Amino acid sequence: MSEFRKISAFDTVNRLFDKAADLLELSAEKRVELTTPYRELMVRLPLLTEDGEVKVYRGYRVQHDNSRGPMKGGIRFHPDADLDEVRALASLMTWKTAVVNLPYGGAKGGIQCNPRELSELDLERLTRRFAQRMEGFIGPREDIPGPDMGTNARVMAWMMDEYSKFHGYSPGVVTGKPLEVGGSEGRLSATGRGLFFAVEQSARAMDLPLEGARVAVQGFGNVGYWAARFLADAGCKIVAVSDVEGTLVCPGGLDIDKLHCIADETGTVMNYEGEDCQRLHRDELFGCDCDILVPAALGGAIHAGNAGDIKARLIAEGANHPTTPEADEILAEKGVTVLPDIYANAGGVTVSYFEWVQNLQQMRWDAERVDKELRQVMEAAFEAIKKASEEFDTDLRTAAFVVAIRRVAEAARLRGLH
Repeated sequence: MSEFRKISAFDTVNRLFDKAADLLELSAEKRVELTTPYRELMVRLPLLTEDGEVKVYRGYRVQHDNSRGPMKGGIRFHPDADLDEVRALASLMTWKTAVVNLPYGGAKGGIQCNPRELSELDLERLTRRFAQRMEGFIGPREDIPGPDMGTNARVMAWMMDEYSKFHGYSPGVVTGKPLEVGGSEGRLSATGRGLFFAVEQSARAMDLPLEGARVAVQGFGNVGYWAARFLADAGCKIVAVSDVEGTLVCPGGLDIDKLHCIADETGTVMNYEGEDCQRLHRDELFGCDCDILVPAALGGAIHAGNAGDIKARLIAEGANHPTTPEADEILAEKGVTVLPDIYANAGGVTVSYFEWVQNLQQMRWDAERVDKELRQVMEAAFEAIKKASEEFDTDLRTAAFVVAIRRVAEAARLRGLH
């Protein structure tokens, strides 16, 4: 994380933007237009806690671009959710929604807090206060929040309910809701399933059989678990996982169902018992012998200090900006294929789009249709990225930005100054 923080998160994203913009010969004026956030909000959130203490939290919402449609992006509750981080993630959402060709722009929000330190009642009160501050700036046709790190379907239900007090029943104002209040089938597993579809496409292109492929997963939250689940179902062998407590290495393969139950019951993967399992420091996961690596935790996890240790042929980025630019250069020299975050983890926002469409049309799709539509989106996006990579003779990350920038720039041109 420290390696990533040497320059601001937003500057890091814009370095990636500029690399693709250079290939597209984008003008200086257009670069400023496409990188400058549309709106930035910072709000004060006073909370009277259950124990009678008054605490004041900071909340943020950055709306980056709306050239292609209403803005879309998660809400995270995390101690590190500062304005720069939220601004960077909002920018990434613009490029993510464009690369998978959704009619959205990008946004992101957060509250600087540790949700684990809050009671359920205090968490609800804080969420509702945030929704009150934001209700004039979000909406089904303006900006549609969703869950992110530290938030879940319950938090989204609270936000939807609070917004509805001002605007009438509005399930389309947020996504990632429980099914009972307008959520979609397949949303919980969507990011992991989309990552699996991305890995499928890339593995086929690089002639890497998934049957028997060894996989290491950094982070065993929602994204890490579902990615591991789908990869294991496809015949992969999950040989290493990590969480905040450490790294669990089992060359013979992990039982994902058993591991998930243990992690749920005890709060860590490190209590898993297996004959050939070894326990290491959490940062040692990146040196594990594997064919596919899935970083699915915080940003900046792969940096100049550990990129050289990576043995995987393919990296699928489940987290947002998990690889620093310096690490990208090292990985490129090693011949490692990197599926960039703005593509690999776009399954979540894609199924959020499906949820929004269902809300607007007041209808429901079954799980089979959701999965079928998601596969089509991820396959079409991979083909567009691969084509751009071949056209410009560049890596997949830069190619993904090329695809996204082209789409956003063209939409902005057609709409004029808006």
